Amino acid sequence: MRKLAIIITHPIQYYSPLFKLLAERNKIQIKVFYTWEQSKEKVFDQKFGREIKWDIPLLDGYDYAFVKNISKNPGSGTFNGVVNPTLISEIEEWKANAILVFGWNHHSHFKAMRYFKGKIPVYFRGDSTLIDEVSGIKTVLRRIWLKFVYRYVDFAFYVGQNNKKYFIKHGLKEEQLIFAPHAVDNQRFFDVFGEYLQKSQKWRKELGLSEKDIVFLFVGKFENKKNPLLLIEASKYFLQYKFLFVGNGELEKEMRVNAGENVLFLPFQNQSLMPIVYRLGDVFVLPSKGPGETWGLAVNEAMACGKPILVSDNVGCAVDLIENGENGFVFKSVNVSDFVEKIKLFENNLVFFGEKSLKKIGDWSFKKIADAFEIINE
Repeated sequence: MRKLAIIITHPIQYYSPLFKLLAERNKIQIKVFYTWEQSKEKVFDQKFGREIKWDIPLLDGYDYAFVKNISKNPGSGTFNGVVNPTLISEIEEWKANAILVFGWNHHSHFKAMRYFKGKIPVYFRGDSTLIDEVSGIKTVLRRIWLKFVYRYVDFAFYVGQNNKKYFIKHGLKEEQLIFAPHAVDNQRFFDVFGEYLQKSQKWRKELGLSEKDIVFLFVGKFENKKNPLLLIEASKYFLQYKFLFVGNGELEKEMRVNAGENVLFLPFQNQSLMPIVYRLGDVFVLPSKGPGETWGLAVNEAMACGKPILVSDNVGCAVDLIENGENGFVFKSVNVSDFVEKIKLFENNLVFFGEKSLKKIGDWSFKKIADAFEIINE
């Protein structure tokens, strides 16, 4: 059986179930090498402004190791936050037949790519796009650098259309690109027995929401990139609707100051509650303006909960997951008038849009990613 070494900074709720699935299918042998050793117990999320310890298991069902990280300032946010002197030797000792690197922009990740190139296949996973790119000398220099970086990649697993364009722009050929859709653990969000819906209805009552209230829901960090203030502004045009914001972040004070009586807030909610949280709303909204909203996996989660979707065209997944007039709408980023016009189109289409979302997200699954990883390793 071929052995695939997976290099990633820390346990993430979007990837751990995939690793478990790969181990269960037993078509390739995997071992995950976590390079941000200090994240083993919990991490401090600067944008949420709090320590995060997920309340779902992220290390069950697959082989892994936390590799010694000697960085003076450990973390996943900087290139030198991940420095692992033993990473390469540990992978060689395990006798990997190939490596899969999640993100090149860490010291040890890039070093491993360069070391193993030409020795064993080097696979790469990332979700960057060209959406926020602006012309100028910085872009030219970055393009030159990234073409150099991706010379050390044999194959890249692209997550969607925008990501594929990014890889091609930076020197990878069509035959080097394999589609492995960005996905979440859909099964965790499906409500087979109606339990999540029942709990959400009870929670809505506790929030003072009636069954007839139409609720537009934002879930995430209250930060400039995600632009929740635009939804606060739009709420003033729709006093007949409710607007619920779930999360925390640097913009929270400003959001509360500008919020009207039809706006409600809930603090950060942990993973076990998210299938209920998404069902508190009737429409999920992600009004991001970037830079850096490369995908927006919360959209996948909301669709797995059967929710209509409203996103800006600065959200990376918009072109792949949203069909205008089918399961929601895409509006022009930071354009209040277009945003308001799109909101008007939801009231009589909630059930139809929601059903379409649920049906569409079934094809964006961990199974499809696992298939792609296994086929290339046959």
